[in-house]
Amino acid sequence: MSGPRPSSEAAFIDTLRVFAHHPAARGLLDDAAVLEVGPVTLVLTHDMLVEGVHFLPAQSPADVAWKLVAANLSDLAAKGADPLGVLLGYMLGEDDLDFQAGLIEVLEHYGVPLLGGDTVSGGPPQALGLTAIGRATYCPVPSRSGARPGQGLWLTGAVGAAMLGYEASRDGTGGDAEAFLRPMARLGEGIALAPFVTAMMDVSDGLLLDAWRMAEASEVSLAIDGAAVPIAAPEERRLDALRWGDDYELLFTLPRGVDPPVPATRIGAVEPRGFAPLFLDGEPLANRDGLGWEH
Repeated sequence: MSGPRPSSEAAFIDTLRVFAHHPAARGLLDDAAVLEVGPVTLVLTHDMLVEGVHFLPAQSPADVAWKLVAANLSDLAAKGADPLGVLLGYMLGEDDLDFQAGLIEVLEHYGVPLLGGDTVSGGPPQALGLTAIGRATYCPVPSRSGARPGQGLWLTGAVGAAMLGYEASRDGTGGDAEAFLRPMARLGEGIALAPFVTAMMDVSDGLLLDAWRMAEASEVSLAIDGAAVPIAAPEERRLDALRWGDDYELLFTLPRGVDPPVPATRIGAVEPRGFAPLFLDGEPLANRDGLGWEH
Protein backbone atom coordinates (compact mmCIF):
# COMPACT_ATOMS: atom_id res chain seq x y z
CA MET A 1 0.00 0.00 0.00
CA SER A 2 1.31 3.41 -0.83
CA GLY A 3 1.34 6.81 0.79
CA PRO A 4 3.85 9.48 1.69
CA ARG A 5 6.21 8.50 4.48
CA PRO A 6 9.63 9.91 5.44
CA SER A 7 12.45 7.38 5.59
CA SER A 8 16.05 6.48 4.83
CA GLU A 9 15.40 4.38 1.70
CA ALA A 10 17.02 6.91 -0.63
CA ALA A 11 20.07 7.28 1.64
CA PHE A 12 20.56 3.51 1.81
CA ILE A 13 20.42 3.18 -1.98
CA ASP A 14 22.91 6.03 -2.31
CA THR A 15 25.44 4.08 -0.24
CA LEU A 16 24.98 1.00 -2.46
CA ARG A 17 25.85 3.00 -5.58
CA VAL A 18 29.49 2.99 -4.44
CA PHE A 19 29.60 -0.78 -5.11
CA ALA A 20 27.38 -0.92 -8.21
CA HIS A 21 30.19 -0.55 -10.75
CA HIS A 22 28.90 -2.88 -13.46
CA PRO A 23 27.33 -1.08 -16.45
CA ALA A 24 24.27 -3.33 -16.15
CA ALA A 25 23.41 -1.69 -12.83
CA ARG A 26 22.93 1.70 -14.52
CA GLY A 27 24.16 3.36 -11.35
CA LEU A 28 21.07 2.05 -9.49
CA LEU A 29 19.17 4.96 -11.04
CA ASP A 30 16.79 2.84 -13.08
CA ASP A 31 13.87 0.41 -12.77
CA ALA A 32 15.95 -2.62 -13.71
CA ALA A 33 19.38 -3.93 -14.63
CA VAL A 34 20.24 -4.20 -18.33
CA LEU A 35 22.74 -6.98 -19.00
CA GLU A 36 24.22 -7.73 -22.41
CA VAL A 37 24.94 -11.44 -22.91
CA GLY A 38 26.36 -11.99 -26.36
CA PRO A 39 23.78 -10.85 -28.91
CA VAL A 40 20.98 -10.82 -26.32
CA THR A 41 20.17 -7.94 -23.98
CA LEU A 42 18.54 -9.13 -20.77
CA VAL A 43 16.49 -6.98 -18.40
CA LEU A 44 16.40 -8.10 -14.76
CA THR A 45 14.40 -6.73 -11.86
CA HIS A 46 13.52 -7.74 -8.31
CA ASP A 47 10.72 -6.38 -6.14
CA MET A 48 9.42 -7.42 -2.72
CA LEU A 49 6.05 -7.24 -0.96
CA VAL A 50 5.75 -7.14 2.83
CA GLU A 51 2.58 -7.84 4.80
CA GLY A 52 1.24 -4.71 6.41
CA VAL A 53 3.31 -2.50 4.10
CA HIS A 54 2.38 -3.50 0.55
CA PHE A 55 -0.64 -5.67 1.25
CA LEU A 56 -3.20 -5.96 4.03
CA PRO A 57 -2.95 -8.88 6.48
CA ALA A 58 -6.50 -10.00 5.59
CA GLN A 59 -5.89 -9.78 1.85
CA SER A 60 -6.40 -12.88 -0.29
CA PRO A 61 -3.07 -14.66 -0.89
CA ALA A 62 -4.17 -15.19 -4.50
CA ASP A 63 -4.39 -11.41 -4.94
CA VAL A 64 -1.00 -10.98 -3.27
CA ALA A 65 0.52 -13.42 -5.78
CA TRP A 66 -1.02 -11.46 -8.64
CA LYS A 67 0.37 -8.15 -7.37
CA LEU A 68 3.83 -9.61 -6.74
CA VAL A 69 4.13 -10.75 -10.35
CA ALA A 70 2.48 -7.69 -11.91
CA ALA A 71 4.68 -5.25 -9.97
CA ASN A 72 7.83 -6.92 -11.26
CA LEU A 73 6.56 -7.24 -14.83
CA SER A 74 5.75 -3.52 -14.71
CA ASP A 75 9.47 -2.82 -14.34
CA LEU A 76 10.08 -4.89 -17.48
CA ALA A 77 7.35 -2.92 -19.24
CA ALA A 78 9.22 0.31 -18.47
CA LYS A 79 12.16 -1.11 -20.42
CA GLY A 80 10.10 -2.37 -23.34
CA ALA A 81 11.12 -5.91 -22.41
CA ASP A 82 9.43 -9.21 -23.25
CA PRO A 83 9.23 -11.41 -20.09
CA LEU A 84 11.15 -14.69 -20.19
CA GLY A 85 10.43 -16.02 -16.68
CA VAL A 86 10.41 -15.36 -12.95
CA LEU A 87 12.13 -16.66 -9.79
CA LEU A 88 10.04 -16.70 -6.61
CA GLY A 89 11.21 -16.06 -3.05
CA TYR A 90 8.33 -17.26 -0.84
CA MET A 91 7.85 -17.15 2.93
CA LEU A 92 5.37 -19.84 3.93
CA GLY A 93 2.10 -18.45 5.26
CA GLU A 94 -1.35 -19.49 6.44
CA ASP A 95 -2.83 -20.27 3.01
CA ASP A 96 -0.08 -21.38 0.67
CA LEU A 97 -2.51 -23.20 -1.64
CA ASP A 98 -4.45 -20.00 -2.29
CA PHE A 99 -1.19 -18.20 -3.10
CA GLN A 100 -0.25 -21.00 -5.49
CA ALA A 101 -3.61 -20.71 -7.25
CA GLY A 102 -3.15 -16.96 -7.68
CA LEU A 103 0.42 -17.44 -8.87
CA ILE A 104 -0.66 -19.94 -11.53
CA GLU A 105 -3.43 -17.58 -12.64
CA VAL A 106 -1.23 -14.52 -13.07
CA LEU A 107 1.60 -16.40 -14.76
CA GLU A 108 -0.85 -17.94 -17.23
CA HIS A 109 -2.41 -14.52 -17.85
CA TYR A 110 0.95 -13.05 -18.89
CA GLY A 111 2.29 -16.26 -20.44
CA VAL A 112 5.35 -16.24 -18.17
CA PRO A 113 6.98 -19.41 -16.79
CA LEU A 114 8.13 -19.96 -13.22
CA LEU A 115 11.84 -20.87 -13.46
CA GLY A 116 12.69 -21.51 -9.80
CA GLY A 117 13.33 -19.71 -6.52
CA ASP A 118 13.37 -20.47 -2.80
CA THR A 119 10.97 -21.05 0.09
CA VAL A 120 11.53 -20.24 3.77
CA SER A 121 9.60 -20.17 7.02
CA GLY A 122 9.23 -17.07 9.16
CA GLY A 123 6.92 -14.20 9.98
CA PRO A 124 4.53 -12.75 10.60
CA PRO A 125 4.77 -10.42 8.86
CA GLN A 126 5.13 -12.36 5.64
CA ALA A 127 7.72 -11.13 3.13
CA LEU A 128 7.77 -12.17 -0.53
CA GLY A 129 10.17 -11.49 -3.38
CA LEU A 130 10.21 -12.06 -7.12
CA THR A 131 12.90 -11.71 -9.76
CA ALA A 132 11.64 -11.13 -13.29
CA ILE A 133 13.83 -11.73 -16.33
CA GLY A 134 13.06 -10.21 -19.71
CA ARG A 135 14.58 -9.78 -23.15
CA ALA A 136 14.89 -6.27 -24.56
CA THR A 137 12.83 -5.75 -27.69
CA TYR A 138 14.58 -2.51 -28.62
CA CYS A 139 18.07 -1.14 -28.05
CA PRO A 140 19.17 1.13 -26.60
CA VAL A 141 16.90 0.04 -23.77
CA PRO A 142 14.90 2.99 -22.38
CA SER A 143 16.12 4.49 -19.12
CA ARG A 144 15.05 7.18 -16.70
CA SER A 145 17.96 9.36 -17.72
CA GLY A 146 17.21 10.32 -21.33
CA ALA A 147 14.76 13.21 -20.91
CA ARG A 148 15.94 16.42 -22.59
CA PRO A 149 14.67 20.02 -22.54
CA GLY A 150 11.95 20.74 -25.07
CA GLN A 151 10.47 17.25 -24.95
CA GLY A 152 6.97 16.37 -23.78
CA LEU A 153 6.09 14.43 -20.63
CA TRP A 154 3.41 11.78 -21.13
CA LEU A 155 1.43 9.26 -19.06
CA THR A 156 -0.50 6.15 -20.02
CA GLY A 157 -3.87 5.75 -18.29
CA ALA A 158 -4.89 7.49 -15.09
CA VAL A 159 -3.68 7.59 -11.48
CA GLY A 160 -5.66 7.24 -8.28
CA ALA A 161 -7.56 4.00 -8.91
CA ALA A 162 -5.23 2.00 -6.66
CA MET A 163 -5.65 4.57 -3.89
CA LEU A 164 -9.43 4.16 -3.97
CA GLY A 165 -9.05 0.39 -4.22
CA TYR A 166 -6.82 0.30 -1.17
CA GLU A 167 -9.26 2.35 0.85
CA ALA A 168 -12.19 0.16 -0.23
CA SER A 169 -10.26 -2.98 0.69
CA ARG A 170 -9.04 -1.55 4.01
CA ASP A 171 -12.45 -0.21 5.06
CA GLY A 172 -14.55 -3.08 3.71
CA THR A 173 -16.91 -0.70 1.93
CA GLY A 174 -17.55 -3.04 -0.98
CA GLY A 175 -16.12 -0.53 -3.44
CA ASP A 176 -14.11 -1.55 -6.48
CA ALA A 177 -10.69 -2.63 -5.19
CA GLU A 178 -9.47 -4.37 -8.36
CA ALA A 179 -6.86 -1.75 -9.27
CA PHE A 180 -5.16 -2.18 -5.90
CA LEU A 181 -5.57 -5.93 -5.55
CA ARG A 182 -4.77 -6.96 -9.13
CA PRO A 183 -2.85 -4.24 -10.99
CA MET A 184 -1.96 -4.66 -14.64
CA ALA A 185 1.55 -4.37 -16.06
CA ARG A 186 1.62 -2.29 -19.28
CA LEU A 187 3.83 -4.74 -21.19
CA GLY A 188 2.29 -4.17 -24.61
CA GLU A 189 2.44 -0.41 -24.21
CA GLY A 190 6.06 -0.54 -23.07
CA ILE A 191 7.14 -2.63 -26.06
CA ALA A 192 5.30 -0.29 -28.45
CA LEU A 193 6.80 2.82 -26.84
CA ALA A 194 10.41 1.65 -26.52
CA PRO A 195 11.56 2.72 -30.02
CA PHE A 196 10.19 6.25 -29.57
CA VAL A 197 10.71 7.36 -25.97
CA THR A 198 13.73 9.22 -24.67
CA ALA A 199 13.04 8.22 -21.04
CA MET A 200 10.51 5.88 -19.46
CA MET A 201 9.62 4.41 -16.05
CA ASP A 202 6.58 2.95 -14.34
CA VAL A 203 4.52 4.84 -11.78
CA SER A 204 4.75 2.58 -8.73
CA ASP A 205 5.51 4.97 -5.88
CA GLY A 206 3.44 8.00 -6.89
CA LEU A 207 3.45 10.16 -10.01
CA LEU A 208 5.16 13.12 -8.33
CA LEU A 209 7.90 11.08 -6.68
CA ASP A 210 8.58 9.03 -9.79
CA ALA A 211 8.69 12.18 -11.94
CA TRP A 212 11.18 13.60 -9.41
CA ARG A 213 13.34 10.49 -9.88
CA MET A 214 13.22 10.82 -13.67
CA ALA A 215 14.18 14.49 -13.44
CA GLU A 216 17.09 13.70 -11.13
CA ALA A 217 18.36 10.86 -13.35
CA SER A 218 18.08 13.04 -16.48
CA GLU A 219 19.47 16.16 -14.78
CA VAL A 220 16.53 18.25 -15.99
CA SER A 221 13.43 19.81 -14.49
CA LEU A 222 10.00 18.36 -15.21
CA ALA A 223 7.05 20.73 -15.26
CA ILE A 224 3.73 18.98 -14.64
CA ASP A 225 0.33 20.48 -15.38
CA GLY A 226 -1.68 18.99 -12.52
CA ALA A 227 -5.04 19.57 -14.22
CA ALA A 228 -3.87 17.66 -17.31
CA VAL A 229 -3.17 14.45 -15.39
CA PRO A 230 -6.02 11.94 -15.81
CA ILE A 231 -7.22 10.77 -12.41
CA ALA A 232 -9.54 7.92 -11.44
CA ALA A 233 -10.66 9.68 -8.26
CA PRO A 234 -12.92 12.58 -7.24
CA GLU A 235 -11.55 15.98 -8.24
CA GLU A 236 -11.12 17.03 -4.60
CA ARG A 237 -8.62 14.19 -4.23
CA ARG A 238 -6.49 15.13 -7.23
CA LEU A 239 -3.38 15.90 -5.18
CA ASP A 240 -3.73 12.63 -3.26
CA ALA A 241 -3.94 10.76 -6.58
CA LEU A 242 -0.75 12.45 -7.81
CA ARG A 243 1.09 11.29 -4.68
CA TRP A 244 -0.27 7.76 -4.42
CA GLY A 245 1.45 4.74 -5.95
CA ASP A 246 0.52 1.26 -7.17
CA ASP A 247 -1.04 2.48 -10.42
CA TYR A 248 1.73 0.97 -12.62
CA GLU A 249 1.12 3.29 -15.54
CA LEU A 250 4.07 4.36 -17.71
CA LEU A 251 5.60 7.82 -17.45
CA PHE A 252 7.68 8.75 -20.49
CA THR A 253 9.15 11.57 -22.56
CA LEU A 254 8.96 12.07 -26.31
CA PRO A 255 10.71 14.46 -28.68
CA ARG A 256 8.69 17.46 -29.87
CA GLY A 257 6.37 16.50 -32.73
CA VAL A 258 6.34 12.76 -31.93
CA ASP A 259 3.00 11.24 -30.95
CA PRO A 260 2.87 8.08 -28.82
CA PRO A 261 1.83 4.85 -30.57
CA VAL A 262 -0.46 3.97 -27.65
CA PRO A 263 -3.23 5.90 -25.82
CA ALA A 264 -1.53 8.43 -23.52
CA THR A 265 -1.90 11.98 -22.22
CA ARG A 266 0.64 14.77 -22.33
CA ILE A 267 0.90 16.02 -18.75
CA GLY A 268 3.86 18.36 -18.91
CA ALA A 269 7.21 19.23 -20.42
CA VAL A 270 10.92 18.78 -19.92
CA GLU A 271 12.76 22.00 -19.09
CA PRO A 272 16.40 22.91 -18.48
CA ARG A 273 17.44 22.14 -14.93
CA GLY A 274 16.28 24.88 -12.58
CA PHE A 275 16.73 25.17 -8.84
CA ALA A 276 14.13 22.39 -8.35
CA PRO A 277 13.86 19.12 -10.29
CA LEU A 278 10.05 19.20 -10.30
CA PHE A 279 7.44 21.92 -10.84
CA LEU A 280 3.72 21.37 -10.29
CA ASP A 281 1.48 24.04 -11.83
CA GLY A 282 4.44 26.40 -11.88
CA GLU A 283 5.30 25.89 -8.21
CA PRO A 284 8.73 24.35 -7.46
CA LEU A 285 8.88 21.14 -5.43
CA ALA A 286 12.37 21.37 -4.01
CA ASN A 287 12.00 18.55 -1.46
CA ARG A 288 11.02 14.97 -2.30
CA ASP A 289 9.53 14.31 1.15
CA GLY A 290 5.81 13.69 0.91
CA LEU A 291 5.73 13.31 -2.88
CA GLY A 292 5.02 9.56 -2.75
CA TRP A 293 5.83 6.29 -1.08
CA GLU A 294 9.28 5.68 0.40
CA HIS A 295 10.22 3.08 3.00
